[in-house]
Amino acid sequence: MAGTHEPVAVLGIGAMGHGMATSALRAGIPTIVWNRRPEPTRDLAQLGAEVADTVVDAARRAAIVVTMVTDTDAVISIARDQGMLAALAPGAVWVQMSTIGVAGIERVAAMVDDERPDVMLVDAPVSGSKDPAEQGQLTIFASGPDEVRPRVAGLFDALGQRTIWVGAVGAGTRLKLVNNTWLAFATEAVATSVALARRLGLETETVAEALGGGPLVSPWQAAKLQRIANDEFSTQFALSLALKDVHLALQAAGDDRFAALTSLADEWQRVVDQGLGGYDLTVVTRVLEQQGGEP
Repeated sequence: MAGTHEPVAVLGIGAMGHGMATSALRAGIPTIVWNRRPEPTRDLAQLGAEVADTVVDAARRAAIVVTMVTDTDAVISIARDQGMLAALAPGAVWVQMSTIGVAGIERVAAMVDDERPDVMLVDAPVSGSKDPAEQGQLTIFASGPDEVRPRVAGLFDALGQRTIWVGAVGAGTRLKLVNNTWLAFATEAVATSVALARRLGLETETVAEALGGGPLVSPWQAAKLQRIANDEFSTQFALSLALKDVHLALQAAGDDRFAALTSLADEWQRVVDQGLGGYDLTVVTRVLEQQGGEP
């Protein structure tokens, strides 16, 4: 693929952006990277990435720009305040892959319509954490104009195990919120069940052996069970980011009918308030199993 794919810039080299840039490079895609702090880009340079000093520098060199940052404000800062949108060439593609919620993607789409209608916007948040990003095994929820699909197909094939196109810009974000609500409850099922088991004097290995391989436990949950059994809570998907996504889902729902999701958000917020938000979202287990809710 090297030399045949349009240059791609990945803006935001956190855990996910780093993995995505790695997967693009592995596929031979000419890749430009930028991050607010340069340290995470250094090993990517050794893999063949071009490291841009500024957002504008990256945007000018790329035909396709990917943003993968924390929230809407960070996306808008890159696009408008730091000059990415203005620097894009006519006909360039902006693939917005951050999870920013319905209001966030609507804000981004309005900005593109007002300021750069000659740029094609693709709304394409992903499902997966650090390891799938590094391995090119993400699921991509893509939405945008039909004519852009061939231009991003090679990139999406490099980043993900599958791409689901779901309509106009905004539909991808909506599906991502549904996906992450499912993920939140799947995580809560593991955390609460393990915490209950430990309160009842059972070992996590016993739970994993009893439930693993059966219809109730997905492969993802089985892997989380094993990590919990090993007291391994290093970050694959940070609790603080998972909580952000739950709040985005509640915000998009626009009503108070989702009482269970609201209760989950309150519980996770208490764990974050204890300073554990940077750990994997399964760290909720550690708090639930302790009397008094102390880690």
